[in-house]
Amino acid sequence: MGKLFFKMEDVAIVYHNNLGIAFRWKNSIPNTDSKRIQMVFKDMGFYLLPEEIQYFSKNIQTAKYYNCTNCRKSKSCRNILLRSPLEKMDFAVSFQELEQISDLIEGTLFKLKLEDYINGCGKN
Repeated sequence: MGKLFFKMEDVAIVYHNNLGIAFRWKNSIPNTDSKRIQMVFKDMGFYLLPEEIQYFSKNIQTAKYYNCTNCRKSKSCRNILLRSPLEKMDFAVSFQELEQISDLIEGTLFKLKLEDYINGCGKN
């Protein structure tokens, strides 16, 4: 996408937390895909389909097995390698960052499922 700057009225927020934000570009923005979610965190942006967000969620759950429970260092050291939803790209994150990324991803998935329910079988 060629757009580098945007106004909040250009987006429909799906979910946000202290680390980042997930949103859809509104229809008036050229070259956007209504099925994709723009996720921005750690100074990076990802333009993902819901299936890719779900895949990322599984990667986060896997990374949580390598937690800092018995670590003598601070939980802010970046010793966890998190596989991104994109091939050939991983993140070095701390346990705290992993928890925040997890909240952003799980909150986004929850809101997307709620949206599907309301607009689908939950519609009267």
